[in-house]
Amino acid sequence: MNIIDLHCDALLKLWEGKGSLRFADSPELDTNKTRLQKGKVKAQCFAIFIEPDIPSDQKFQAALEQIDYFYNEVLGKNPDMVHIKEWADFDKLKLGQIGAMLTLEGVDAIGNDLTKLHILYQLGVRSVGLTWNNANLAADGAGEPRGAGLTLFGKEIVSFNNKHQILTDVSHLSDRGIWEVLELAEYPIASHSNSRALCDHPRNLTDEQAEAMFRKNGLIHVVYHPPFVKEDGETKISDLIKHIDRFCSLGGVKHIGLGSDFDGISKFITDLEDASKSQNLINELLKHYREDEVRGFACENFLRLRPGVGR
Repeated sequence: MNIIDLHCDALLKLWEGKGSLRFADSPELDTNKTRLQKGKVKAQCFAIFIEPDIPSDQKFQAALEQIDYFYNEVLGKNPDMVHIKEWADFDKLKLGQIGAMLTLEGVDAIGNDLTKLHILYQLGVRSVGLTWNNANLAADGAGEPRGAGLTLFGKEIVSFNNKHQILTDVSHLSDRGIWEVLELAEYPIASHSNSRALCDHPRNLTDEQAEAMFRKNGLIHVVYHPPFVKEDGETKISDLIKHIDRFCSLGGVKHIGLGSDFDGISKFITDLEDASKSQNLINELLKHYREDEVRGFACENFLRLRPGVGR
């Protein structure tokens, strides 16, 4: 069953590797091409993530360098990797091809310059999260004790996203920031978040936030990172499915997707350690849900609710 995965950090690993890793098959990459193929991942979103400790005047350059790896290492050396630049491109993927879409995990790289966001959009970014766990010039993240929401600049970014049919990602935002995005965004998404009712972590969503996402035709893509799945002990696929169960109980059966966070995590769910194991999750889901519902979780909910498609 084909999968669309809304979040991985392979670009960060490629950038940190300074040319020593091959996207095609380096075992250090959870989402290398070989593993994506084996796991039947039909489209993979690649996050641009800039570590908070990088000096502010070097962050945009770091983002451009990660995009350079996307164009040259991911796409340039692998003709079967196809750049998703427009929402309709998902429908044009042929047998044997894997779609690749750029996303932005936190807008630290643009400072307070919306022109830089426009450049990233022109380079292919189609989903934008306002911040990571920290605070920046756009919003407070889930790890910022102040817990404020969006700044005026952050609201400008959401308006930019709406105008250009870009997803606005609430994963990593503070609670107040999530609510403000839900008020403003035409295309809200949580690219990699679970249920806080089952795992009390600030990176997860409350039932109320999830219900509000569903009312806005937003999508929640469950994340495979064990600390967001279960508070302690071995984490199994059945534990992740409980989060899908929870969201379904809130009316989200047609609003759930997958966002692995591979290459950004160092702990793993048993039997779901990299992209090649993705069908293990599908097979377990088929024991609990109808096939059409599982196809929804795997890719079809996203395809139905993506921007540019009748919603």
